[in-house]
Formats: sequence, structure tokens, C-alpha cells
Amino acid sequence: MILSCFFAALGQLGDPRFRRVLWLGLALTIALLVAATAGLLALIQAFVTDETGLPLIGPVTWLDDVLSVSSVFVMLILSVFLMVPVASAITSMFLDTVADAVEARHYPGLPPARPVPFYEALKDSINFLGVLIAANLAAILLYVFVPFAAPLIFWGLNGLLLGREYFTLAAMRRVGRVRANQMRREHSGTIWLAGALMAVPLTIPLVNLLIPILGAATFTHLFHRLSLR
Repeated sequence: MILSCFFAALGQLGDPRFRRVLWLGLALTIALLVAATAGLLALIQAFVTDETGLPLIGPVTWLDDVLSVSSVFVMLILSVFLMVPVASAITSMFLDTVADAVEARHYPGLPPARPVPFYEALKDSINFLGVLIAANLAAILLYVFVPFAAPLIFWGLNGLLLGREYFTLAAMRRVGRVRANQMRREHSGTIWLAGALMAVPLTIPLVNLLIPILGAATFTHLFHRLSLR
């Protein structure tokens, strides 16, 4: 079911309505990553002078040049770690638009959805982003003690959190908060697995740029299919 939902989302890339929000989401994702990279490089360069002394090497004058040249590579590396919160932010912004495009093509005849009020949605997004960041910071301890399992921990943790957010947002616009939470509990295993399958490609540079929008579409399909059970 999960893979069929994903391939249904993938198959809609040619839809002009879907493609427009995909390009917009892609542009914002890149902008957020560029801003994060620029901030990190600026912080590093604040401590790197024109001539920096290195242990056993002595004074060097090329560190700032290396940082400038390697900025794109740094952004690709940072994307592995930053794409989870970025995906959360992008999904919160565009899920309604993505879901409307998916439903117009695959589920015609549905009554209009009930969008979550802006301030309520903003509060939910900020709260979830805080939980996401706190959980990943806490997980760093596990990465240190069990480094061989770090990828599995990362995918499992963020799959749980992202699956929870993606599904809740997709469901709330159709059945309200109470029923959305009830469905999430009833299908927690499926939602966690779907979230993990979204978290894995989020760690692959360049591929991860497409996942926030495709994830929103995938969970829209998943909600509708689970609601038929």
C-alpha cells in the first residue's frame, strides 16, 4: 500500500498544478539550505583570519579560500542533517495545495476540505518543529554510544515523527483533529513505516529536495486508502 501511494504521487509529477507547487517547494527548500549553509560558513569564517595557525603546520593563508570554494559541497552535506526540519516546514506550508491537486485527480467528487485555521496550523507547526529538533538533539547521545546503528536510529526516529506530522496534516483537513489522532493511533505501524520510507531518501543529497512535496502527496493517498478500511 505504501509503495503504491508513493508511485501514485510520483506519477503526478507531470500534472501542471502539482508541478507548480513542486517547483515552488523545491525553490524554498534550496533557499533554506543556502541560508543555513551561509550562516554556518559565516560563523566559521568569523574565527578564521587571513592567516590562521594550525597545530604542527603553522600559519596558513588558504583556509578562507577553501571554505568559499567548498560551499556547495558543504550545503550538500548539511542537507543530510537539515532536510528533516526543512521537510517539516515545507510540508506544513504546502500540504493543502498538494492534497487539493492529488484529490482533484485521484479522488474527484469529494466535498471541499476544511483547512486548519492559519494560527492553529502555525502553532502546531512550531510545536512539532520544537519536538523534532529536541528529539534529534537527544538522539545524538545514541549516535555516540551506538554509532553502527546511527542510520537506523535516525530513520526510525524521524520516520516516527515525520509520519505523525504528515498523516495528521493530511487527515485533519478531512476528518478533524480528534478523528485524525484516532486514525493515527489505529494505523501507527503503517504510518511509522511510511514515515521511515520518507526519512531514508531525505538523507540522500539532491534526491532529498523532492521528498517534502512527494511525501505530502504520498500521505494524502495513504489517508484516503486507510480511511476505506
